[in-house]
Amino acid sequence: MTLSGARIALLIEEMFEDGLVLTPRQLLMDAGAQVVYVAPLVGRGYRGLSGTIVTADMAAGAARAEAFDAVVIPGGYAPDRIRLRHAMVDLVRDTMAAGKLVAAIDHGPSVLINANALRDRTLTCWPSIAVDVKNAGGRYMDRQVHEDGNLITSRKIDDVVPFTEALIRQVAARRAAMA
Repeated sequence: MTLSGARIALLIEEMFEDGLVLTPRQLLMDAGAQVVYVAPLVGRGYRGLSGTIVTADMAAGAARAEAFDAVVIPGGYAPDRIRLRHAMVDLVRDTMAAGKLVAAIDHGPSVLINANALRDRTLTCWPSIAVDVKNAGGRYMDRQVHEDGNLITSRKIDDVVPFTEALIRQVAARRAAMA
């Protein structure tokens, strides 16, 4: 599947899980997508839990849902920081409201809680936030990857490849339907 011309926003904040950023980025780029690191400040480096530093391509305040085919929310401790950033939460909320793809792994769905985007949605996540998902109106299931319309979720680092493959498949299918 080719994602030539597709733009994917990958949200970044301090203490992201390195493999939940680097692996999806590489797989998406291998499929032909342009991956844009979106963070609070453009040009600033953000450090992952294992020490990887990535530099933000775009400030969240400048990011708009219509500019992207999908938004990816990685895991680690970054989602706890992302969910406090209004511009990042707004981007996720607007992307969901537009029916565009949002993919969240590990603790990533916690950002969807702040975006008030989980009511009546079925998803998976890291087990420690399952109660939070339920309290936000979501239906939790323990599954490697779950797809609920425009929402793709996974539990952990072991799920990152199937998670990214689901995202690639859905982006390709949506782009083909629009062609």
